[in-house]
Amino acid sequence: MTYAPYFIEGAARNGRWLVTCDHATNTVPDFVNGGDLGLRSEDMQRHIAWDVGALGVARALGAALDGPVVSSNFSRLVIDPNRGEDDPTLVMRLYDGTMIPANRAADDIESRLKQCHRPYHAALEDIASGREDPVILSVHSFTPQLRGRAPRPWQIGVLYADDTRLALPLLARLRDEADLCVGDNEPYHGKLRGDAMDRHALQHERAHVLIELRNDLIETEAGQLEWAARLAPILRDVLADTGL
Repeated sequence: MTYAPYFIEGAARNGRWLVTCDHATNTVPDFVNGGDLGLRSEDMQRHIAWDVGALGVARALGAALDGPVVSSNFSRLVIDPNRGEDDPTLVMRLYDGTMIPANRAADDIESRLKQCHRPYHAALEDIASGREDPVILSVHSFTPQLRGRAPRPWQIGVLYADDTRLALPLLARLRDEADLCVGDNEPYHGKLRGDAMDRHALQHERAHVLIELRNDLIETEAGQLEWAARLAPILRDVLADTGL
């Protein structure tokens, strides 16, 4: 079977939302070190290799919001689609205390760009540019605790950079939920030059927001569907209220 670096679901859906999942899988294509980064299988299941549970949430949100879903099909350790091509963390050699053997002296970064990174972004831009006034929703997940660091209290984080038209109203709405601890640009900051939201949203003045869900909450299908069902009406209402 021919390797596909991305998947598109629901391309014919008519809603304004375009859902993306940059770190959807932990796939290592055969052309990258024979399909093996030199890590134990347990490490390839960790957050360092992909965003655990994010794809299931993204798919369910796409269906609920009547929008297409564009997802990557390569591990973030192969090459990170949420980084610009000139970013020093594009190909990670050490992540959360784990050395990535196949990346220590990687001489095939251009190949990884051509066969993974660039096709994914080309597909995403093709879908975005073919829709009238799309609203981009990027779905990610984060680990409850990095090694040697304090536990992360947030269940969900809202990430943004300079365009806050959708992010700040969503942040306020989520904070109205009494049972949620919501991160404001946590556990990461949303301003990263050349990342996926910069490239496909900010540079085109498209409304957008990135959400991060704690991965212990969405590691099962039931959790993924539960969070998608909770978030979809909130996202619809916030977009409507902003008048974007």
